[in-house]
Amino acid sequence: MRVLMVCLGNICRSPMADGWLRQKAKSLDLSIVVDSAGTANYHTGEKPDHRMRKLSLEYGVSIDELRARQFTIADFDNYDIIFAMDKSNAKNILHLARNDQDKQKVRLFLNELYPNQDLEVPDPYYGTEQNFKEVIELLERATDAFLKNNQLIEK
Repeated sequence: MRVLMVCLGNICRSPMADGWLRQKAKSLDLSIVVDSAGTANYHTGEKPDHRMRKLSLEYGVSIDELRARQFTIADFDNYDIIFAMDKSNAKNILHLARNDQDKQKVRLFLNELYPNQDLEVPDPYYGTEQNFKEVIELLERATDAFLKNNQLIEK
């Protein structure tokens, strides 16, 4: 299984979601390839936000090796599931879809945790340290829900 996490700049939400899923897949010896991207090119080549990197380590997840990149049409070919962190980014991804097969790969990540509610992962970029912690914890729960929903771990 190949999973892509997508947010706007690829420096806060999607690298953290990427980090959680990578770590859990590795610890459970699951065959999951994970990556992240942004719909905008604001931070291409940069490390994740310093606040997200610092706090992620406190939760036991290193995202230091990740670098921001922009989502491309080729990502539809390279990934089985494309998780958007919010509706705006889902819309931007869907705008690039070439066909229904591409569109069917795009999902809102929080629907794993809150099915059919179309909730969004809040962007902590302009927020406080507490906002970053809340996003990290939310992404951890959504990652666990994804693994359970896809029967990769027991419920």
